Amino acid sequence: MDVRSRFSSLQVPTAFFDGPGGTQVPDEVIDAVSRYYRESNANVSGPYATSRQTEALVTQARLTAGEFLGCDPSETIFGANMTTLAFALTRTAGRNWSAGDEILVTKLDHDANVSPWLELARDKELEVGFVDINDDTTLDLDDLERRLSERTRVVAFPVASNAVGTRSDVRRIVELAHDAGALAWADAVHYGPHGPIDVGDWGVDVLICSPYKFFGPHLGVAFGRAGLLERWRPYKVRPAADEPLGHRFETGTLAHELLAGFVAAVDYIDSIGWDAIQAHERSLGERFLAGLPDDVTLYGLPAMEGRVATFAFNVHGMPARDAATRLGAAGYAVWHGDYYAVEVMRRLGLGEDGAVRAGIVHYNTVEEVDGLLASVASLQP
Repeated sequence: MDVRSRFSSLQVPTAFFDGPGGTQVPDEVIDAVSRYYRESNANVSGPYATSRQTEALVTQARLTAGEFLGCDPSETIFGANMTTLAFALTRTAGRNWSAGDEILVTKLDHDANVSPWLELARDKELEVGFVDINDDTTLDLDDLERRLSERTRVVAFPVASNAVGTRSDVRRIVELAHDAGALAWADAVHYGPHGPIDVGDWGVDVLICSPYKFFGPHLGVAFGRAGLLERWRPYKVRPAADEPLGHRFETGTLAHELLAGFVAAVDYIDSIGWDAIQAHERSLGERFLAGLPDDVTLYGLPAMEGRVATFAFNVHGMPARDAATRLGAAGYAVWHGDYYAVEVMRRLGLGEDGAVRAGIVHYNTVEEVDGLLASVASLQP
C-alpha cells in the first residue's frame, strides 16, 4: 500500500513498531488540527461565524464516531482519553450499586479497564473478580461462566490484548454477560487500528477507544447504549445541555481541534479500507512469526489466527529492557515492560521487566519486519 508518503513522520530512518503505545499520524490529520486553529477556533454557542463552525464540527465528529463505532451519533461520548472516560463512566454506572455487587474483569486487560473498577469497588464495597486466561493467552470462557452470578453487574474485557495481541470472542462474552443480567463493557483501544468496530453487531453496552491508537490525535471516544445513557445520572454542571445523550457525560469544553483530527483520521482509514489494512497486517504478522529466531520466547498465539499483529517476546538470557534498548539504537522502535497489562504479565510469570513488544500496523513494510528480525537474531546476552 502506498500510504507512507502520507506520513511526514515516517520519512526518517526509524522503523516504528511502537504502534500499541500510539501510532504515527498522517499529515492530513495534522493539517486538520492546524486548520481548525487557523480558521474556526472558538467555543460553541456564540452568535458568530467561528462559533457556528465549531458547532458544525462537533456535529460532524459525532456523525463520524457513530459511523466508526456502528452506533447512533447520540450514543457517542468524547473525553480526554480512554482512562479518563473509564473512570468517569464506571463511577456513573455504579452510582446505585450496593455493597456485595460484583464486577468481573480479566487477566487479559490493560489496567485502564481494571483500576477504575477497583477504585469504585473500594468506595462502594463491591467485589472484583479476575477471569483467568489459558496458557495460550486466550480468555478462559469456562472460568468466566463459572464466576457469573446474580450479583454480577459488569463483565469488562478487552477486544484485543495490548500486550500479547490475543483477540477476545466478543459475541460469546456479551452473550454470557447478558444471560447473567450483567453489562458487557469493552475496551477497544488496542483493537482500534486493526479492524472495524460494530457495537450493534457485537451487542456490547459500553465500548471505549482512543484515536491516537488509530492514526489520530490524543483523545478518547466512547459508546454507551442509549437505554443506559438515559437511565444513568451524569456528573455534570447544571447548565450543561442534556442532549444529545452522549453530551451529558462530557465534562467541560471539548478539545475541538482534536475532534477535527479525529474526523480526518477516520477519513484516512476509510480511504484505505479495512480489507486492505487487515490483509497487509496479517501478511507481515505471518512473516514476523515465521522468522523469529530459535532463542526467542514468544508469549501468545503462535499464528495469526485469533490475534492482531502485536507480539510480546523475550530473547534468551537478555532482560527485555536491554533488548529493547539495543533494538532502539539499531533503529527499531519497540517497547518493553508490562505496558500497563499488569495481570497478563503476572499470569505469564514475567517480572517487572516484562517482555519486548513489537506492534505491526498497516504502514509497516516487509523490509522493516525483515530488518527487525535480523536485529533480534543478532542480539547476544
